[in-house]
Amino acid sequence: MHPLGKMAVAGLAMIVFGGTAYGYANLHALDGVTRDRVIDPDGETRPGEQPADGSLDILLVGRDARSDNQGNPLAPELLRELRAGANGDDLTDTLIVLRIPNGTKEVKAFSIPRDSYVSMPGGKGKINAAFGRAKAGEAGRLRKEGETDKAKIDQAALTAGRRATRQAVEDLTGVKIDHFAEVNLLSFYEISKAVGGVEVCLKNATKDKDSGADFQAGPQRVSGADALAFVRQRDGLPGTDFARVRRQQVFLAGLARQVLSAGTLADPGKLSDLIDAVKRSVVLDDSWNLLDFVAQMRGVSGGGIQFATIPVVNVDYRYDPDNPRATAVRVDPDAVKAFVASLIGTAGPAKPAAAPVTVDVSNASPRKGLAARVAGFLVQHGFTQGGTENAGTRRTSLVRFGPDLAERGAEVAKLLGGLATQQSASVPAGHIEVVLGTVYDGPGVAAGGGAPAGAGDEPITSSGVVCVN
Repeated sequence: MHPLGKMAVAGLAMIVFGGTAYGYANLHALDGVTRDRVIDPDGETRPGEQPADGSLDILLVGRDARSDNQGNPLAPELLRELRAGANGDDLTDTLIVLRIPNGTKEVKAFSIPRDSYVSMPGGKGKINAAFGRAKAGEAGRLRKEGETDKAKIDQAALTAGRRATRQAVEDLTGVKIDHFAEVNLLSFYEISKAVGGVEVCLKNATKDKDSGADFQAGPQRVSGADALAFVRQRDGLPGTDFARVRRQQVFLAGLARQVLSAGTLADPGKLSDLIDAVKRSVVLDDSWNLLDFVAQMRGVSGGGIQFATIPVVNVDYRYDPDNPRATAVRVDPDAVKAFVASLIGTAGPAKPAAAPVTVDVSNASPRKGLAARVAGFLVQHGFTQGGTENAGTRRTSLVRFGPDLAERGAEVAKLLGGLATQQSASVPAGHIEVVLGTVYDGPGVAAGGGAPAGAGDEPITSSGVVCVN
């Protein structure tokens, strides 16, 4: 049930974004929310303080837990309604960062695919495994030292897992996480019901027995188990996980609109239900003062949240030679850091805009549509799309450019996974030529993947409903 945490924790985020007089006063009711020491003391963000990177970064984590915050198992009938399946408490299958540029009211939200292959303690692995690795390691260490108090071991292990997840995100994105929020299945289920459902829109009717999805085409309102099915469905969707990410973002945008509407924030009953759902299932870092945060965030509107996904290199990365069926999402940490930094701009004097560079892409492989997908990916990184065409088959890939574009040519080669480069006087001025060979495995190699999820589709913001697959 990988995407659920993103939606559930959104309820918390949108509560604190609300900022109406009634909502502000009633946030005192959140004093009972569970806290944990996830953020290092020297990284605490105080009211009015400008973070070092010029933004406030909040990590929202969804953990696939089948218990409430007190560790009590969810009722069997509720688990059946949720179609929860096998336990997955040691996976953090949803990671999203809310990036709030200092001095502005425009919030950027970006997703990190759950299978992103990253470096972390214990060796490389999928980022959603950071939690479980650290949790098991800390529990084992304490038992080896002679600790027998199960409650103490469990709490210390959870803290270690949360801190490891935060560190993995910081290492990948280059941001210093200022605050942390974690949710589980129960919170999403209850939050979506508390707000009266969320408006979504589908391009086509769809049905999937594994997730329980059974939806008509067009606009509709979903809540509870139906909302879970909407964000969980994977089978039958183009691009599988990345199409599902886009569904999640659309749902989160709708949840933001719904929570920020007067009908929710001015309704004592709905707001009380929302706060109760948060208190039952959300965990926050112990340095986060929600009342001060709301004061800082007054003025954020329902349309002031934009959604994106970090750039990826290959959505079908075969990372284990001994197990060729094992796949992950390959990411370039440098490209991810540049993408995240672009969401708040650069500090200091503005640099002169680079002259536009047109990239022409030729597909010398049998993959249909590869040239267009790669061209779209490069447009996302500031290049101008030129011609796209098929070419005679060749094995290796190549980036060609004139002497005056050596630096930009090297940039294109790196973005595409480290391709060979060649200076050529035959390349037209202002152009870079890319030839994609049969062994190319960079961005765009899989239909629907390579570029950020949703590239070329209608942008997702919280200002309106976008129809998706």
